[in-house]
Amino acid sequence: MNHPKIAFIGAGSVVFTQGLLADLFAFPELKGAHIALHDIDPERLTTAQAAADHIAEHLGAHATATVTGHADRREALAGADFVINIVQVGMGEATRTDFEVPARHGVRQTIGDTLGVGGIFRALRTFPLLKALGDDIAELCPEAWLLNYTNPMAMNIQYLTEATGLTRVVGLCHSVYWTMRDLAELVNVPYEEITYRAAGVNHQAWVLRFEHQGSDLYPRLDELIARDAQLRRRVRVDMYRRLGYYPTETSEHSSEYVPWYLHHDSEIERLRLPVGAYLGIVDENVAAYHHTRDALATGEPLTVEGTMEYAPQIIHSIVTGTPRTVYGNVPNHGLIDNLPGHGVVEVPCLVDASGIQPTRAGSLPPQLAALNRAYLSMNDLVVRAAIDDEPRHIRQAAMTDPATAAALPVEQIWRLCDDMVRAHTDRLQPALRQLLGD
Repeated sequence: MNHPKIAFIGAGSVVFTQGLLADLFAFPELKGAHIALHDIDPERLTTAQAAADHIAEHLGAHATATVTGHADRREALAGADFVINIVQVGMGEATRTDFEVPARHGVRQTIGDTLGVGGIFRALRTFPLLKALGDDIAELCPEAWLLNYTNPMAMNIQYLTEATGLTRVVGLCHSVYWTMRDLAELVNVPYEEITYRAAGVNHQAWVLRFEHQGSDLYPRLDELIARDAQLRRRVRVDMYRRLGYYPTETSEHSSEYVPWYLHHDSEIERLRLPVGAYLGIVDENVAAYHHTRDALATGEPLTVEGTMEYAPQIIHSIVTGTPRTVYGNVPNHGLIDNLPGHGVVEVPCLVDASGIQPTRAGSLPPQLAALNRAYLSMNDLVVRAAIDDEPRHIRQAAMTDPATAAALPVEQIWRLCDDMVRAHTDRLQPALRQLLGD
């Protein structure tokens, strides 16, 4: 595989595409890659292609790399060695719906892309695309590795593997990496010198080992937290103090996956939780896209920065045989003993020329597994809704979700789901468009 073909599905997410390409072209062995960009939005596709050309030139790959743009997804996929999925079905409009409709019912969300009502309907509107994408991969590039960034990560990976039968699938998220960078800085130890291991589920994995030169760094973290009242005003620190292990996602994310915080005004104030925060991120992403589009059109300088994302590292390892460890989201299949076997877990994965090999984590501490099992139970109901064409499972998933159940009585949960089905009807598979009332 001297010059791999890498298909980007949803390349119109231009800022993220730019970061991945900067990482890819920073590897000398990947400067000859064929980058096939696909998006259904013509303007965004044109912008993505112009950005890719600019980055290739900036990083010295313009003479060897091939960059092509495709409105037709199947053209982009044909013969691909790797497929990077970064699609967001419905874009910002659908995300606003995910916040505004639940808010009218009294449900607070901060990010809304993993669990809760926002996560459920983001998944349900993404599943039809994943089914079509998986079927195309099976036909056009069956040996390709599908590297998924689209949220809700765990639900999407479970659906993909169950609905399409693909096995070369891994979900990628930067939360473990950046958590460890932040923790290393907090305890004043260079990141390169720490040893760590994490496992759990996406956005709710746990730092099981955190060491420097064989010494446990958790006591040093405890001392810092004891001295700093502002540190104690973070959800993830609050969870760490009570559960004994640090969670691998931000406080905004972490607050949504448990029933203890967002339902209580006092906790929102104490822990400084920004309800609806993700809508601001949506606006920032749109502004960043417009800046990139306009800069490319006028020839203004465009910043080219790497992101240290896992997908380029995985591709480099498989192409060159360079061994690496990354964190990936994969079907459990015995990797974590006390979590459901059919659920999707986040564990260290070894990568080399033979591909991606998840490593076994054993059993989690019981208090951590209890939270992860609740997460995976909700995920499973959402996946079952789509695979079995069963609209009642959508409501049952919302009933099972800890934060939604803490906020609403059961009758209102069903009314909320009906309102969300109405709002997203055209994006849902036909059997799930049914309204069920109370």
